[in-house]
Amino acid sequence: MATLATAVLPRDEFVLAETLASVPDASFECEKIAETGRDTFLPLVWAGASDLDRLDAAVRDDPTTENVELLSAFDDEHLYRMEWVDRVELVIRIVASRGTILDATTNDDNWLLRVLYPSSDGLNETKGYCEDHGVSLTVRSIREMTGDPSGRYGLTEEQYEALTIACERGYFEVPRKANLDDLAEEMGVSHQALSERIRRGTEALVTDALLVRH
Repeated sequence: MATLATAVLPRDEFVLAETLASVPDASFECEKIAETGRDTFLPLVWAGASDLDRLDAAVRDDPTTENVELLSAFDDEHLYRMEWVDRVELVIRIVASRGTILDATTNDDNWLLRVLYPSSDGLNETKGYCEDHGVSLTVRSIREMTGDPSGRYGLTEEQYEALTIACERGYFEVPRKANLDDLAEEMGVSHQALSERIRRGTEALVTDALLVRH
């Protein structure tokens, strides 16, 4: 069964450590991590800070990056493509030895990585590789990706049903086309139970999709 793991790496053991140290309010989100034919990694990285010029200089001077290319510049963040080198290559290969890194984001003094493994065996092997190579990987959460769609989003079956039916009936539209009483009667549950499922399900979705870096 496929397994989705959220893991923590100290920033000093991963990419852009010097940048994060010199620009304290810097934040990074890597959307795509791909290996090139030159045995380097070429990710797309969203970068934000209060002083983007200072951040840009730090990113380009960081010893873990090469060939930094600014793809887009916005008022509050930059989108870069860059090569990751040095020890970062080894760390990525170890972490993704039996799986795929979906994304990586900064969180205080750490990086948060979401890694998808074909099975829990792959995750266990990766933890062993990390111990053997001195990589301080800490697994924060593990989710078994069952055939049920709810499992892919961190929802219970009841929360998934409540949210999908509410959306299909127009509960989230403005103005609403359905109210909680009608939905609760259709689903055969109390008003309070349905309200709780929708609130907790919404929280789970937001946490999984937007707040994983926190």
